[in-house]
Amino acid sequence: MTDQRILRRVHLIRHGETNWNREKRAQGQQESVLTDDGKQQAAQLRTRLADTVFGSVYCSSSLRTRETADILFGDSSLAVNYCDQLREIRMGPWEGRLYTDIRQSDPEQFHAFWHQPDQFQLPGAETYADVQHRARQKLNWILANDDASELAIVSHGVLIKTLLCDTEQRPLSRLWEAPAMPNCARSIIDIYSDGSRRISVYADQDYQQNN
Repeated sequence: MTDQRILRRVHLIRHGETNWNREKRAQGQQESVLTDDGKQQAAQLRTRLADTVFGSVYCSSSLRTRETADILFGDSSLAVNYCDQLREIRMGPWEGRLYTDIRQSDPEQFHAFWHQPDQFQLPGAETYADVQHRARQKLNWILANDDASELAIVSHGVLIKTLLCDTEQRPLSRLWEAPAMPNCARSIIDIYSDGSRRISVYADQDYQQNN
């Protein structure tokens, strides 16, 4: 019988609400800051994580994720490892613009971004496949170079979604399927002793893969 013990867990955490989230602006890799609600979301998640003993923390180098990680782990002795590879999808000319304006000026790519993510192709921006590639590379590097049994990664909605798709072997065309990924949502990938990976929690919900 195959040994199916869980050896490690990767906790994928989206940042708290930002001023640009509230204004419904495309953020991408530009900087925004946590709102008071975003800070409260992170504080509430910190309480929920109190019984988890983390060995390592990795964080996107963006300001909104750094602020979130500081609320979550700033009182601990853990060093936070900041990584450019964990940043959000680069959205090129859309960054900083209101989604309502983007919908009017570029309806075809706006539709692709939200409804056909595998077809999204915007000059100056990353594709979803680009994001998934660098996210996968960084996660594999972390797992190969860090032996902590409980790992936290503080990142962004699109990047986390691409990693969950990769784990489930779900095509990027289905990236935006439910469940949603609200601010400060936590998802967990379990790493088993046979090397397999499975999602046990998806955006704070118990999750059963359909593979």
